[in-house]
Amino acid sequence: MQPVNPLEHPDWDAPLTRRPDFSFFHGAAWTRVLVETYGFTPVWLAAENALLPLMEVDSWLTGRRGLALPFTDDCAPLGATEKNFQTLFQNAVALGKARGWKFIELRGGREFLGEAPASLSFYGHNLKLVADENLLFEKMDGSVRRAIRKAEKDGVTVEVLQTEKAVRDFYFLQCLTRKRHGLPPQPLGFFLNVWRHILSQNQGVVVLASHGGEAIAGGIYFFLGGRAIYKYGASDFRRQQLRPNNLVMWTAMKWLARHGATTLHLGKTSLANAGLRRFKLNLGAAEARIEYVKFDLRADRFVVETDGITGWHNRVFGAMPVFLSRLAGELLYKHWA
Repeated sequence: MQPVNPLEHPDWDAPLTRRPDFSFFHGAAWTRVLVETYGFTPVWLAAENALLPLMEVDSWLTGRRGLALPFTDDCAPLGATEKNFQTLFQNAVALGKARGWKFIELRGGREFLGEAPASLSFYGHNLKLVADENLLFEKMDGSVRRAIRKAEKDGVTVEVLQTEKAVRDFYFLQCLTRKRHGLPPQPLGFFLNVWRHILSQNQGVVVLASHGGEAIAGGIYFFLGGRAIYKYGASDFRRQQLRPNNLVMWTAMKWLARHGATTLHLGKTSLANAGLRRFKLNLGAAEARIEYVKFDLRADRFVVETDGITGWHNRVFGAMPVFLSRLAGELLYKHWA
């Protein structure tokens, strides 16, 4: 059993995109961003034609563990069947025990583990993209179409960009949004690595909405082999009446479809976040469950957790000034993973 590192294979993405079950997160660019930002160690495992994406997170604060993959919404094993996945999982358990991991967390693949319970569950939404913009527009709920027309009528403009400046403009909005949600923002260095290894390599874009010459909303989208994902969204809440988020998403959908994307995954949504779920469904997306699995290597058992989307930490981070919240993000994200 020898772990595989995607960064040691210059042609990693080409055969990957010929698999029917790949996603952007399986590509080399995402691995490179995580390695350079946080120092995680790729330890992908192979069995027959199947691949289990794993990264070792080694933290003095939260311990050493294996995640598939850190900061992803959904990252299922590739080419898995019930038979070969049992081999993959047994190898992962053996590797984890040898390396002193506390646990293994899989973000996909529960269906191959028999009666294993989901540790966490989310909604996932996938949107089919078509070149016919009129058809794409009509598939959305009437409330979304009205919001798009309102944003355009009120003078909101949108650009699709791949520049460092666009990433920095988005990051400013991201800091405001995370503060509103009571969470620290990811480090700026993370987003700059996203720009270097994803956007500048034509595997992603920033879509920014502006009004009066000021950026008021934005989204970051990744794509690989015709499949796209909406990864980050942010906005200035004081301008929400202009409905810029709807126009950002509509602009991204059109741009991605024109540039060869056939699907747009809208990321995971907490089961408790009814508003975000409704927003994604109103875009015309199909809904499915995303289930994580967590195996405690010390107790040799699967465990169930609660979604920590809300709690005392929201009040603490929400009360912090932005500069302190940014510092907290710089210090904590590597340990959270």
